[in-house]
Amino acid sequence: MSKKRALISVYDKTGVADFAKELVKLGYDIISTGGTKRILESEGIKCLSVEEVTKFPEMLDGRVKTLHPFIHGGLLARRDNSEHMNTLKEHHIEMIDLVCVNLYPFKETIAQPNVTQNEAIEQIDIGGPSMLRSAAKNFASVTVVVDSSDYEVILNELSEAGDTTLKTRQSLAAKVFATTSDYDASIANYLSEENDEKGLPNQLSLNYTKVDTLRYGENNHQKAYFYQSDDNQSEIGIGTAKQLHGKELSYNNYKDANAAIHLVKEFDEPTVVAVKHMNPCGVGFGKTIHEAYSLAYESDPISIFGGVLAFNREIDADLAESLNQLFLEIIIAPSFTADALEILEKKKNRRLLQLDTTKPNRSEWELVSVSGGLLVQESDTKIDDETEWTVVTETLPTVEDIDALKKMWLVVKSVKSNAIVVGNARHTLGIGAGQMNRVGSVKLAIDQAGDLAKGAVLASDAFFPMPDSVEYAAKHGIKAIIHPGGSVKDQESIDVANEYGIAMIVTGTRHFKH
Repeated sequence: MSKKRALISVYDKTGVADFAKELVKLGYDIISTGGTKRILESEGIKCLSVEEVTKFPEMLDGRVKTLHPFIHGGLLARRDNSEHMNTLKEHHIEMIDLVCVNLYPFKETIAQPNVTQNEAIEQIDIGGPSMLRSAAKNFASVTVVVDSSDYEVILNELSEAGDTTLKTRQSLAAKVFATTSDYDASIANYLSEENDEKGLPNQLSLNYTKVDTLRYGENNHQKAYFYQSDDNQSEIGIGTAKQLHGKELSYNNYKDANAAIHLVKEFDEPTVVAVKHMNPCGVGFGKTIHEAYSLAYESDPISIFGGVLAFNREIDADLAESLNQLFLEIIIAPSFTADALEILEKKKNRRLLQLDTTKPNRSEWELVSVSGGLLVQESDTKIDDETEWTVVTETLPTVEDIDALKKMWLVVKSVKSNAIVVGNARHTLGIGAGQMNRVGSVKLAIDQAGDLAKGAVLASDAFFPMPDSVEYAAKHGIKAIIHPGGSVKDQESIDVANEYGIAMIVTGTRHFKH
């Protein structure tokens, strides 16, 4: 019986020399190419070149070297098929029993600033994926490795039994096809963007890597995982946050933290956002982050308990002392002073996340699964053109009203529809979310605000289908209203606003969050 052969050709050479040395000890002949061959030979490992195997020179600047029947025949031939084996013998093709290949760094290349299309194209690996796929297809007989973390498992099985198990080979093959699929998706997405395609292609390719198995999903009988986007230019959000302290994030933690991050990034001034069950429960603004926190807390001191807080300024020791008086699931900030960390880390289960929350939200695609399909939409990062806003009432808003209306208009984008936010230029006072009718949300928000609703402003994420919401707001002292407009009964709402002396702005843009 001829000796077994392993073909090794890797871009990432981490641990490859040690892996090859062990294969040689186990009786393998090594075939290698280019830089990998040089590395192995420098370590005293004897290698056959691909040219020696194929009897054909490398050509086209290395684009063609392993695309040859002497390589792929040796990989794809079924060992249990006598016709295949006779064909190999007839053409003097020797079998290849193990393939170790990883790919050119296409994703890393396109992530670099100012990379040219030619530079990107040269990092599209052809021979590597071809060998991997050939070997993976024939996993019944061939061991294929695309990840250096699998070297140890393979060597252990080869040492113990002289071969890898079928189960291991199948698992390694699955990893190969997942890797090449992800690799091809990156290329397809890049070329689509380069071609300036409008919207998304008919065939949607997604690039995500599993980074965490969560304890459970929304409820403890549901499995859940966290996958991180493979797009190196991805949104600065929960997927790129650095956890400094606390137990692992849960499924619901991820969702709440994501909502808090998205909202706090809407504001430039010192801002604190408190989120509970995917809705903001308090938003505060101030000249300092300390003041903003106090006002966010005042917005809803009951709901903030056990919530998620996002800050867009550094947290210092004084602020940390205040935060330590509350039970909070997660605290998110662009930075923490050393003293602040020491204080906050006293609560062992509290999660502390570091993330640059000062950078604006970037437009990206939002994905929502439905039974048998996937809904995809652009994220709502639209910055409204205030020159297109129209005051539709006889009463004009004051400068202070406009400041408050602008802030509440940004907050209402992050509240589940039907969404109503009552507040002033300093903080939210009442939030009505997710009701089946708009007047229900109005009542919730105003009832929460209580007497503070007098002189406050109100933001609605969509138009008022009936004037009852405006009338309820007017009777409770609301001073100004902002909403998109667009109802066939807009004039009735305007008439009620005029009757009570309320200022009303129509934006022309809806911010529904279903």
